[in-house]
Amino acid sequence: MSEQLLTVADSLKDRARAALGSRNLILVGLMGAGKSSVGRIVASQLAIPFIDSDLEIERVSRMTIAELFAAYGEQEFRALEARVIKRLLKSGPRVVSTGGGAFIDDRTRKHIKKGGLSVWLKADLDVLWDRVAKRDTRPLLKTENPKQTLEGLMNARYPIYAQADLTVLSRDVRKEIMADEVLKALIEAQKESAAT
Repeated sequence: MSEQLLTVADSLKDRARAALGSRNLILVGLMGAGKSSVGRIVASQLAIPFIDSDLEIERVSRMTIAELFAAYGEQEFRALEARVIKRLLKSGPRVVSTGGGAFIDDRTRKHIKKGGLSVWLKADLDVLWDRVAKRDTRPLLKTENPKQTLEGLMNARYPIYAQADLTVLSRDVRKEIMADEVLKALIEAQKESAAT
């Protein structure tokens, strides 16, 4: 029985890897949607590199995201983010997780659309809040009512995230299940593309 499960899992990985080809897989969505944790698993399953764009921004700037926001403001941060993501997407295939505001920026969204296949990890407010309330490292949530701020971000950003190539519902399940759902969405998108 377990051998049969392994065969199904290997088949899923192989089909998803073939569906991706040489493209990048870029995860977008709000903070707490699971872009980094799910992205690492997806990259491992596809046997391709994983890059967290926020960590890459921190590496090249030698500052944390919070420090960058405090020192330069959101507009300058978004310009830096756009440059870093453009560079990351020049080669592939790889899985790239982006910061919550990356896809909202017109320049970055164009780089993502050109640089690979985007997947929106869509989550409801309660799921996101449960995840982000555990850490106070989110610059945009340093407000009087962070949950209300998060809801405002959802309302403003969800119509833009909906422009992603694929949408996968992020909910309160194991990350491995979410990763499998991303792989399945990738396979389905390839089937639909081949049928048209």
